[in-house]
Amino acid sequence: MDILLFLVMVVLGLVGSFFSGLLGIGGAIINYPLLLYVPAVLGAAYFSAHEVSSISMFQVFFASLAGVIAFRKKSNKGSAGVVHKGLVVYMGSSILAGSLIGGFVSGMLNGDMINLIYGILAVLAVILMLIPARGKDDQPAAELHFNKGVAIGSAFIVGIVSGIVGAGGAFILIPIMLTVLRIPTRTTIASSLAIVFISAIGGVIGKIGGGGIPLWPTVFTVIGSLIGAPLGSRVSAKINVKVLRYGLVVLIALTAVKVWSSIL
Repeated sequence: MDILLFLVMVVLGLVGSFFSGLLGIGGAIINYPLLLYVPAVLGAAYFSAHEVSSISMFQVFFASLAGVIAFRKKSNKGSAGVVHKGLVVYMGSSILAGSLIGGFVSGMLNGDMINLIYGILAVLAVILMLIPARGKDDQPAAELHFNKGVAIGSAFIVGIVSGIVGAGGAFILIPIMLTVLRIPTRTTIASSLAIVFISAIGGVIGKIGGGGIPLWPTVFTVIGSLIGAPLGSRVSAKINVKVLRYGLVVLIALTAVKVWSSIL
Protein backbone atom coordinates (compact mmCIF):
# COMPACT_ATOMS: atom_id res chain seq x y z
CA MET A 1 0.00 0.00 0.00
CA ASP A 2 1.27 3.48 -0.90
CA ILE A 3 1.25 5.34 2.43
CA LEU A 4 1.42 8.79 0.78
CA LEU A 5 -1.58 8.02 -1.44
CA PHE A 6 -3.50 6.65 1.56
CA LEU A 7 -2.81 9.76 3.68
CA VAL A 8 -3.55 12.23 0.87
CA MET A 9 -6.85 10.61 -0.12
CA VAL A 10 -8.05 10.19 3.48
CA VAL A 11 -7.25 13.84 4.26
CA LEU A 12 -8.96 15.06 1.07
CA GLY A 13 -12.03 12.97 1.85
CA LEU A 14 -12.04 14.32 5.41
CA VAL A 15 -11.69 17.97 4.31
CA GLY A 16 -14.36 17.73 1.60
CA SER A 17 -16.86 15.97 3.86
CA PHE A 18 -16.10 18.30 6.77
CA PHE A 19 -17.31 21.23 4.67
CA SER A 20 -20.14 19.04 3.44
CA GLY A 21 -21.39 18.53 7.00
CA LEU A 22 -20.65 22.15 7.88
CA LEU A 23 -22.65 23.70 5.04
CA GLY A 24 -25.20 21.00 4.26
CA ILE A 25 -23.94 20.18 0.76
CA GLY A 26 -22.70 16.98 -0.85
CA GLY A 27 -19.15 18.30 -1.04
CA ALA A 28 -18.36 17.57 -4.70
CA ILE A 29 -18.02 21.26 -5.56
CA ILE A 30 -15.06 21.26 -3.13
CA ASN A 31 -13.79 17.71 -3.68
CA TYR A 32 -13.58 17.83 -7.47
CA PRO A 33 -10.78 20.44 -7.66
CA LEU A 34 -9.04 18.98 -4.58
CA LEU A 35 -8.93 15.50 -6.12
CA LEU A 36 -7.92 16.85 -9.52
CA TYR A 37 -4.99 19.00 -8.40
CA VAL A 38 -3.71 18.10 -4.89
CA PRO A 39 -2.60 14.45 -5.43
CA ALA A 40 -0.77 15.48 -8.60
CA VAL A 41 0.98 18.41 -6.90
CA LEU A 42 2.09 16.18 -4.00
CA GLY A 43 3.22 13.42 -6.36
CA ALA A 44 0.84 10.88 -4.81
CA ALA A 45 -1.17 10.15 -7.97
CA TYR A 46 -2.49 11.72 -11.13
CA PHE A 47 -6.21 11.28 -11.72
CA SER A 48 -8.03 11.96 -14.95
CA ALA A 49 -11.28 13.95 -14.94
CA HIS A 50 -13.16 10.64 -15.34
CA GLU A 51 -11.48 9.13 -12.29
CA VAL A 52 -12.00 12.27 -10.22
CA SER A 53 -15.72 12.34 -11.04
CA SER A 54 -16.02 8.66 -10.04
CA ILE A 55 -14.19 9.11 -6.71
CA SER A 56 -16.21 12.25 -6.01
CA MET A 57 -19.50 10.47 -6.72
CA PHE A 58 -18.78 7.71 -4.21
CA GLN A 59 -17.65 10.30 -1.66
CA VAL A 60 -20.91 12.22 -2.12
CA PHE A 61 -22.92 9.01 -1.71
CA PHE A 62 -21.36 8.15 1.64
CA ALA A 63 -21.33 11.78 2.83
CA SER A 64 -25.04 12.17 2.02
CA LEU A 65 -25.76 8.79 3.65
CA ALA A 66 -24.05 10.03 6.82
CA GLY A 67 -26.08 13.23 6.56
CA VAL A 68 -29.35 11.31 6.30
CA ILE A 69 -28.44 9.26 9.38
CA ALA A 70 -27.52 12.42 11.32
CA PHE A 71 -30.77 14.08 10.21
CA ARG A 72 -32.83 11.13 11.45
CA LYS A 73 -31.19 11.48 14.86
CA LYS A 74 -32.03 15.21 14.92
CA SER A 75 -35.60 14.43 13.82
CA ASN A 76 -36.03 12.06 16.75
CA LYS A 77 -35.00 14.93 19.05
CA GLY A 78 -37.34 17.37 17.28
CA SER A 79 -34.52 19.76 16.22
CA ALA A 80 -34.56 19.19 12.46
CA GLY A 81 -36.54 20.76 9.65
CA VAL A 82 -39.55 19.11 8.07
CA VAL A 83 -39.11 16.96 4.96
CA HIS A 84 -41.75 17.75 2.34
CA LYS A 85 -42.62 14.32 0.94
CA GLY A 86 -44.18 15.67 -2.26
CA LEU A 87 -41.07 17.72 -3.01
CA VAL A 88 -38.84 14.68 -2.43
CA VAL A 89 -41.00 12.45 -4.65
CA TYR A 90 -41.15 14.88 -7.59
CA MET A 91 -37.57 16.15 -7.47
CA GLY A 92 -36.05 12.91 -6.16
CA SER A 93 -37.43 10.72 -8.95
CA SER A 94 -36.44 13.30 -11.56
CA ILE A 95 -32.90 13.83 -10.27
CA LEU A 96 -32.45 10.05 -9.98
CA ALA A 97 -33.23 9.62 -13.69
CA GLY A 98 -30.92 12.51 -14.59
CA SER A 99 -28.00 11.32 -12.44
CA LEU A 100 -28.26 7.79 -13.87
CA ILE A 101 -27.94 9.24 -17.37
CA GLY A 102 -25.17 11.68 -16.37
CA GLY A 103 -23.13 9.04 -14.55
CA PHE A 104 -23.25 6.71 -17.55
CA VAL A 105 -22.65 9.43 -20.16
CA SER A 106 -19.57 10.75 -18.32
CA GLY A 107 -17.65 7.65 -19.39
CA MET A 108 -18.14 8.69 -23.01
CA LEU A 109 -16.89 12.26 -22.57
CA ASN A 110 -13.28 13.41 -22.69
CA GLY A 111 -11.62 14.99 -19.67
CA ASP A 112 -11.71 18.53 -21.05
CA MET A 113 -15.49 18.33 -21.49
CA ILE A 114 -15.97 17.15 -17.88
CA ASN A 115 -13.74 20.00 -16.63
CA LEU A 116 -15.74 22.43 -18.77
CA ILE A 117 -19.01 21.25 -17.24
CA TYR A 118 -17.53 21.59 -13.75
CA GLY A 119 -16.35 25.12 -14.61
CA ILE A 120 -19.86 26.09 -15.70
CA LEU A 121 -21.37 24.56 -12.56
CA ALA A 122 -18.87 26.41 -10.36
CA VAL A 123 -19.82 29.76 -11.90
CA LEU A 124 -23.53 28.97 -11.52
CA ALA A 125 -22.98 27.92 -7.91
CA VAL A 126 -21.30 31.24 -7.08
CA ILE A 127 -24.13 33.24 -8.69
CA LEU A 128 -26.90 31.20 -7.07
CA MET A 129 -25.30 31.24 -3.62
CA LEU A 130 -25.17 35.06 -3.70
CA ILE A 131 -28.92 35.37 -4.45
CA PRO A 132 -30.89 35.89 -1.22
CA ALA A 133 -33.54 33.32 -0.32
CA ARG A 134 -37.15 34.26 -1.07
CA GLY A 135 -39.01 31.54 0.83
CA LYS A 136 -40.83 32.17 4.10
CA ASP A 137 -39.01 30.45 6.92
CA ASP A 138 -42.14 30.27 9.07
CA GLN A 139 -44.38 28.71 6.41
CA PRO A 140 -45.68 25.25 7.49
CA ALA A 141 -44.67 22.39 5.17
CA ALA A 142 -48.32 21.29 4.92
CA GLU A 143 -49.24 24.66 3.33
CA LEU A 144 -46.35 24.64 0.90
CA HIS A 145 -47.14 25.01 -2.82
CA PHE A 146 -44.59 24.89 -5.64
CA ASN A 147 -44.45 24.67 -9.42
CA LYS A 148 -44.21 20.91 -10.06
CA GLY A 149 -43.08 21.33 -13.68
CA VAL A 150 -40.19 23.60 -12.71
CA ALA A 151 -39.27 21.28 -9.82
CA ILE A 152 -39.18 18.18 -12.05
CA GLY A 153 -37.41 19.87 -14.97
CA SER A 154 -34.75 21.61 -12.88
CA ALA A 155 -34.03 18.46 -10.86
CA PHE A 156 -33.62 16.39 -14.05
CA ILE A 157 -31.13 18.86 -15.55
CA VAL A 158 -29.22 19.14 -12.25
CA GLY A 159 -29.13 15.33 -12.08
CA ILE A 160 -27.57 14.98 -15.55
CA VAL A 161 -24.79 17.54 -15.11
CA SER A 162 -24.13 16.48 -11.51
CA GLY A 163 -23.89 12.83 -12.53
CA ILE A 164 -21.28 13.77 -15.13
CA VAL A 165 -18.93 15.52 -12.69
CA GLY A 166 -19.65 13.18 -9.76
CA ALA A 167 -21.79 15.47 -7.63
CA GLY A 168 -25.03 15.13 -5.71
CA GLY A 169 -26.12 18.55 -6.97
CA ALA A 170 -26.93 20.20 -3.61
CA PHE A 171 -24.81 23.28 -4.38
CA ILE A 172 -27.18 24.09 -7.28
CA LEU A 173 -30.34 22.37 -6.06
CA ILE A 174 -30.54 24.28 -2.77
CA PRO A 175 -30.33 27.78 -4.36
CA ILE A 176 -32.96 26.74 -6.94
CA MET A 177 -35.29 25.54 -4.19
CA LEU A 178 -34.78 28.72 -2.19
CA THR A 179 -34.89 31.35 -4.96
CA VAL A 180 -36.92 29.83 -7.81
CA LEU A 181 -39.36 27.51 -6.04
CA ARG A 182 -39.43 29.73 -2.91
CA ILE A 183 -39.23 26.81 -0.50
CA PRO A 184 -38.67 27.78 3.19
CA THR A 185 -35.06 27.40 4.31
CA ARG A 186 -35.62 24.70 6.95
CA THR A 187 -37.78 22.64 4.57
CA THR A 188 -35.22 23.13 1.78
CA ILE A 189 -32.31 21.87 3.86
CA ALA A 190 -34.24 18.90 5.21
CA SER A 191 -35.77 17.89 1.85
CA SER A 192 -32.63 18.51 -0.23
CA LEU A 193 -30.72 16.04 1.92
CA ALA A 194 -33.09 13.25 0.90
CA ILE A 195 -33.13 14.40 -2.74
CA VAL A 196 -29.31 14.52 -2.98
CA PHE A 197 -29.03 11.06 -1.42
CA ILE A 198 -31.38 9.73 -4.13
CA SER A 199 -29.27 11.55 -6.74
CA ALA A 200 -26.09 9.98 -5.32
CA ILE A 201 -27.62 6.50 -5.64
CA GLY A 202 -28.29 7.11 -9.33
CA GLY A 203 -24.85 8.64 -9.86
CA VAL A 204 -23.05 5.69 -8.25
CA ILE A 205 -25.00 3.19 -10.36
CA GLY A 206 -24.20 5.24 -13.47
CA LYS A 207 -20.48 5.39 -12.60
CA ILE A 208 -20.36 1.63 -12.03
CA GLY A 209 -22.03 1.13 -15.40
CA GLY A 210 -19.57 3.52 -17.06
CA GLY A 211 -16.52 1.81 -15.50
CA GLY A 212 -13.06 3.29 -14.87
CA ILE A 213 -13.34 3.58 -11.07
CA PRO A 214 -9.98 3.65 -9.19
CA LEU A 215 -10.79 1.25 -6.34
CA TRP A 216 -8.29 1.99 -3.55
CA PRO A 217 -8.19 5.79 -3.91
CA THR A 218 -12.00 5.70 -3.74
CA VAL A 219 -11.94 3.53 -0.61
CA PHE A 220 -9.38 5.83 1.06
CA THR A 221 -11.45 8.94 0.23
CA VAL A 222 -14.61 7.34 1.61
CA ILE A 223 -12.80 6.52 4.87
CA GLY A 224 -11.93 10.20 5.25
CA SER A 225 -15.49 11.17 4.36
CA LEU A 226 -16.97 9.06 7.15
CA ILE A 227 -14.75 10.92 9.62
CA GLY A 228 -15.19 14.43 8.25
CA ALA A 229 -18.97 14.66 7.74
CA PRO A 230 -19.96 14.13 11.42
CA LEU A 231 -17.26 16.58 12.56
CA GLY A 232 -18.58 19.24 10.17
CA SER A 233 -22.14 18.74 11.41
CA ARG A 234 -21.04 19.22 15.03
CA VAL A 235 -19.00 22.34 14.31
CA SER A 236 -21.80 23.93 12.22
CA ALA A 237 -23.96 24.22 15.34
CA LYS A 238 -21.31 26.36 17.06
CA ILE A 239 -20.26 28.89 14.40
CA ASN A 240 -21.76 31.44 12.01
CA VAL A 241 -22.40 29.40 8.88
CA LYS A 242 -23.21 32.55 6.84
CA VAL A 243 -19.57 33.64 7.10
CA LEU A 244 -18.45 30.19 5.96
CA ARG A 245 -20.98 30.29 3.13
CA TYR A 246 -19.37 33.42 1.68
CA GLY A 247 -15.95 31.91 2.28
CA LEU A 248 -17.09 28.93 0.22
CA VAL A 249 -18.24 31.31 -2.53
CA VAL A 250 -14.71 32.76 -2.67
CA LEU A 251 -13.18 29.27 -2.71
CA ILE A 252 -15.46 28.11 -5.53
CA ALA A 253 -14.80 31.31 -7.49
CA LEU A 254 -11.02 30.80 -7.25
CA THR A 255 -11.44 27.18 -8.31
CA ALA A 256 -13.57 28.25 -11.27
CA VAL A 257 -10.81 30.66 -12.35
CA LYS A 258 -8.24 27.84 -12.11
CA VAL A 259 -10.38 25.42 -14.12
CA TRP A 260 -11.28 27.99 -16.78
CA SER A 261 -7.65 29.09 -17.12
CA SER A 262 -6.64 25.47 -17.84
CA ILE A 263 -9.47 25.12 -20.38
CA LEU A 264 -8.81 28.41 -22.18
